[in-house]
Amino acid sequence: MPVTPRERAREQTLQDITRIGREQLAAVGGAALSLRAVARDLGVVSSAVYRYVSSRDELLTLLVVDAYNELGDAAEAAVASAAEPRDQFLALGRAVREWALREPARYGLLFGSPVPGYHAPGEQTTTPGTRVINALVGIFDNAFRAGKLEADAAAPIDDRLAADLERVRAELGLTTPDHLLVRGVLVWSALFGAVNFEVFGQYGADTFTAPGALFEHHLAVLAETAGLPAA
Repeated sequence: MPVTPRERAREQTLQDITRIGREQLAAVGGAALSLRAVARDLGVVSSAVYRYVSSRDELLTLLVVDAYNELGDAAEAAVASAAEPRDQFLALGRAVREWALREPARYGLLFGSPVPGYHAPGEQTTTPGTRVINALVGIFDNAFRAGKLEADAAAPIDDRLAADLERVRAELGLTTPDHLLVRGVLVWSALFGAVNFEVFGQYGADTFTAPGALFEHHLAVLAETAGLPAA
């Protein structure tokens, strides 16, 4: 169905609002976002912006969805660029880090301190917000199906945890057994923990002079932990 001029104009205005919102986010942070400031930078009166975005929270949601989708695009493209599961995992990890370092304010909106008073609406943010984890789960499950994901059970699994893992497995249509699934959860949280430490300066300014080398070491260890050893 052809797009009408009015629809094109609306889409362009939303893109402009999102772009200016990104700039505002980087300059003042999520808590200080202002639709009046967006309208000023857009060169229109505030009431014109309210026809597209009705509140600061709606603007934040627009920025959250935009950031999740851009990060998801980067992760999925990275996975598609590699053939072997270990290489796919390494590519995904690097893509997450590179995007986070390039877009620290937007990464902080997704994975940093919550914006006071803002609650992201799950019906809009869950699907884009799970793209990276779905890509990661896909790597591990496809590797297991192909006989390329192997690791011994490291610790007993509590019955309650086993029930949670069964629910996750059913929901995502996975075949990965419990002991590999819990390793995958550990790798997921550790990957983002490593990125968070670097983006938010948690290591300290002078602790590591080559953070990229540290991250590569972390990735290699996480690949081993997941059950994807080097050839």
